[in-house]
Parts: sequence; C-alpha cells; structure tokens
Amino acid sequence: MHIKIDVNTEIEVKELTDLPKLKIFMESLNMKINKSKLARDLNVDRRTIDKYLNGYQPNNTRKRKSKIDDYYDVIKLLLSDETPQKFYYKRVLWQYLKDNHGMSCAESSFRAYISRKPEFQQYFDSHKGRTTRKETVRFETPPAQQAQVDWKENIRYITKDGEILYINVCVFLLSYSRFRTYLLSISKSQSVLLSFLMESFEAIGGVPKTILVDNMKTVMDEPRTAYQPGKVNERFYQFAKDCGFEVKPCIAGRPQTKAKVEAPMKLLDEIHAYQGQFNYEELHAFIQELCNRVNSQYHRGTGKIPILHLKKERNLLNPLPSRKIRDFYKIDHIPVKVNTSNMVSYKSNMYSVPPGYIGKTVGLQVYDNKIHVYYNTDLIAEHQISTLKVNFKKEHYMEILSNHFPYKDDIEKLALKNLSAINEVYKIE
Repeated sequence: MHIKIDVNTEIEVKELTDLPKLKIFMESLNMKINKSKLARDLNVDRRTIDKYLNGYQPNNTRKRKSKIDDYYDVIKLLLSDETPQKFYYKRVLWQYLKDNHGMSCAESSFRAYISRKPEFQQYFDSHKGRTTRKETVRFETPPAQQAQVDWKENIRYITKDGEILYINVCVFLLSYSRFRTYLLSISKSQSVLLSFLMESFEAIGGVPKTILVDNMKTVMDEPRTAYQPGKVNERFYQFAKDCGFEVKPCIAGRPQTKAKVEAPMKLLDEIHAYQGQFNYEELHAFIQELCNRVNSQYHRGTGKIPILHLKKERNLLNPLPSRKIRDFYKIDHIPVKVNTSNMVSYKSNMYSVPPGYIGKTVGLQVYDNKIHVYYNTDLIAEHQISTLKVNFKKEHYMEILSNHFPYKDDIEKLALKNLSAINEVYKIE
C-alpha cells in the first residue's frame, strides 16, 4: 500500500516572530541564513534580525486595567436618570469623584477615559448646549483698575429634603488677579447687591477704580446701548460715590464685554453635581468652598494663582469707606427665637410672625427700612420698621385667634378690636 506523504517543505517568513522557525529549519539543512536579505525584506535593522534569531520574544502586551475602572459603577449611577445630579462638563464629574469618592487621576486622563466609553460620552454629547461663539478681543487691565460683577440667575436646585429652590449666585471678580467672591441668595434686590459688594470690598481690602456691570435693573434706570449712554439709578450712583469707584455699564446685548466674569459662571455648574445633596445652609457653605478652591488654583488665562496675584493689587486699591458707611450698606443676618406670643424682637420692639414658629430660631435681615423674617429659606414675615413697641400683622393675629377660637364666627371683628386695644396700650406718648 502506498500513501502519499504531504510534508510542507517550505517556510514563509512574514514577520520577525517567524525567524526562530527559520533558524531551526536552516540549521537542519546545514544552510546559512542571509540576514541582510531578511533585514531588507522585513524593513528592519540587521541587528534586529540577529536578536530574533537568537531567541528574543517580545512581551505580550496586555491591556492593563485603568484605575478609573474601579469607579465605573459610580460613574454609571451618577450619569443615569436615577439621580437628580447633573454633570454638564467632564471636569465637574472629575472634581466630584475626587472630592467625594477619593479618585486620584489627572483631569486629562479622566476625560480620555470617558471619551473611550460610548455609554458615558453619549451623556455629555446630549447635554452640550448650542452656543454661538462670537469674536472677542482680549483686554487686560492694570492692577486695581477694574472689577466685574454678574448674576447667575434662577438656578433650580432640589434640596436633600426634596424642596425646590430657585437660587441666584452673584460673582464679583477682580480683572487683574481674577480673585473672586461669591454670594448665594434667594433675592436679587438692590440692597442684597450693595451689601455683597461692600462685603467683597472688605474681603479684598479696598475698592477698585471701576466696576463693570451689565444693565441689571438694580444698577441702571436706563440701559446703555450702542447709541445711548444709559442712566445709573440714584441709589447705586450714591453707593459708588460713597465707595469711590466709577460705574461702567456694558452695552446691552454684549456679554463678551465682561468675559472675565462670564467664564467663571461655568464653574457654578458644579452646583448641579450636588442636586439633592444639601440643604440651603450646606449649599451656601459649598459655594464658599468652591470660591476658595478656585482662588487657590492655577488660572489658565493668567498663569497665576489668584489669591497670590491679589497681593500685587491690594495696595493699589482705593481705600475702604468709613466703618459708618460700610455698616450702612451691609445687611446683617440676626438669628432670633420666636416667643410664646408669636413675635420676634428687634431693637426692643416686637414684630409678629405667623403661628407655628414658637420656640424656633428665625433669621432677621434689615434693609430698605424693612424687617425681613426668614425661616430657613422661606420669607415668613415682612414689617416696616416701626417705633411702636408691639407690631402685629392683622393676618397673623387673626390666624392666632382662629386657633384659639375655632368656632367663633366674626374673627376679623374681634381681631381689629383687640389690635386697637393693643396699639392704645403700647402707643408712644
């Protein structure tokens, strides 16, 4: 019986790893290897041919696990619909994981990791806002010359108790050093703005020569346009005069004029990373921590650290106004306890609050010749500052009487009668 032998007598060298097989084959035939020709065919150096013929084996490159993979499940949850938290920038997510989950990696590495994960990259693609980029001209100002002010308005925030707040953050930024201060506030009233600016002046140790503002109603009676200079309202003009700075309104519709303060507004998107995580007081503390962090970090635009750069302009700022002027514009937050008569005390006079707050601590803010009474973030009462010893709101007193006499028909008549008697007793002689 004859069986044909099918033996491969040819060896094909396609890559360097085939060379050991070639060596064995050629040695068995007692033939010499043409290393120069192999080097030309494989387009490598002759020394490389020698290395592989002598048994060199390249390391098998294994795909190493990224240390960011340890946070995959956390990232997946944070970017899901299961949480109210929102991350509009990869930078914000990176910072959140650093601060709250102990992740340690460079921002660039994290951004690259997210980009390699389609399920995560899709999240950020879907949250990209459509913005129109306008040509801007960069201007730098000398130390102490200019500050810029702006509001980040009506930010919807869900507290950890499920309460929905609409908050505002005011930003004051020195143009030279990029040092800034933040204010978290429910109100955007003129008194709140003036108080914040005065506190900012005290924080930086002086007053800049000019302040650049947009055409907010708390500053301008008439907006500045390309054709009209605008009109600063009387109270803000007096404030500027008292503090020693010039007001420079931007032309309406040109936010790029104050681009230095517009850009930091993106930082405030970190608020959304903490949706559902804080109460109002904790959110306030977070905003201040954010401000301190930014002031202590390298600024990409200037190449400097703002808090250190501030030292160069602090001595060049205009001096602070007198203590009397500063106190006049500042709003103090005074914590007081509601007494058993549903009243709070301010400068020895009593002011009513609605029933239900006896024994609780509320906050008094006095501005615009009014007393504003807050419980947490809720404005629960507002009174004109009075010389009377006892000041009841009729609706508060009626509600108190209704609780005591639930079946009485004419509560309003009784309330008016009693209030008249109270006013008679406590009237100023």
